[in-house]
Amino acid sequence: MRSAFFLLLLLLAAGGAWFAWQTIRPAGLPPGFARGNGRVEAVEIDVATKIAGRISDVLVNEGDFVTAGQVVALMDTASLEAQLREAQAQLNRAVIAIETAGSLVTQREAEKTAAEATAAQRDAQVTAAQRRLARTEELAARGNAPQQTLDDDRASFEGMRAAQSAARAQIAAADAAISSARSQVVGAQAAAEAARATIQRIQVDIDDSALKAPRAGRVQFRIAQPGEVVAAGGRVINMVDLTDVYMTFFLPTPDAGRIALGAEARLVLDAAPELVIPAQVSLVSDVAQFTPRTVETAEERLKLVFRIRARIDADLLREHITQVKTGLPGVAYVRLDPAAAWPANLQVRLP
Repeated sequence: MRSAFFLLLLLLAAGGAWFAWQTIRPAGLPPGFARGNGRVEAVEIDVATKIAGRISDVLVNEGDFVTAGQVVALMDTASLEAQLREAQAQLNRAVIAIETAGSLVTQREAEKTAAEATAAQRDAQVTAAQRRLARTEELAARGNAPQQTLDDDRASFEGMRAAQSAARAQIAAADAAISSARSQVVGAQAAAEAARATIQRIQVDIDDSALKAPRAGRVQFRIAQPGEVVAAGGRVINMVDLTDVYMTFFLPTPDAGRIALGAEARLVLDAAPELVIPAQVSLVSDVAQFTPRTVETAEERLKLVFRIRARIDADLLREHITQVKTGLPGVAYVRLDPAAAWPANLQVRLP
């Protein structure tokens, strides 16, 4: 009697276990569908420094939502501001040098004008002395002019010619002086442009010292803290773009070969099994690999699989932005046959 009672209890327990398993076990998929285990991920962004320096302040905390362009951290800019003042002083000096060189060019041009006037005067004197010498030579040939007068007129003519040559040399010297003065203007202008470029570069570094979020998203980690010195490219904030969320999973070769980019997918998360989230296949790896240990069993790891990525629509993510979380495990269902109808348990159900 007691044996029969224990046998009845055993049968009841087995029946209850079978019923429970039938209730909780995953429903079989109809033809035209495939499934794979995965984890929700999002595009990660590191907000890093452009140049080395000390962090002045971090303006956000882990978990904060930030908008694109929002300042999330500040770098100490005391050294850059000192360099900026130095470059501005160099620019002022170059501007003054341009004005000075310009005045020198004007002076040299005036000297050339005076030299040209002197040369014209000497040309006229040479012409007059030459005519006077010619008359004296004619008179001396007839004996109507003394030899002394002829010698004096000849000496005067030669003196005028020498003065003429000196005047022309002054014009050449004035041209050289003008060229030198103009080169000083060009040098001063180049120095001014270099100073302006330096100011612009330093100003860019100062502007980049206010670290901004390149996209809207949520802060995951504060990697560096105020007062720390970081190298160029040092990470300060790690954030995720919650409008670029996807699940990565793996499928065997027969299923992966039938998936088309843009194929419909459904995501069911372990944390919210009552929800069915729509997605689209955005990536099918072109290289086969072994299934990761954390996804499949040891037996299935022996099979080659392809990495698949199903991306959630950005508008849907924005609509539920405060509920989006990364790192959650779940199951991705993919429709391999576009003509196949989604089963009732995989119809879209959102919060």
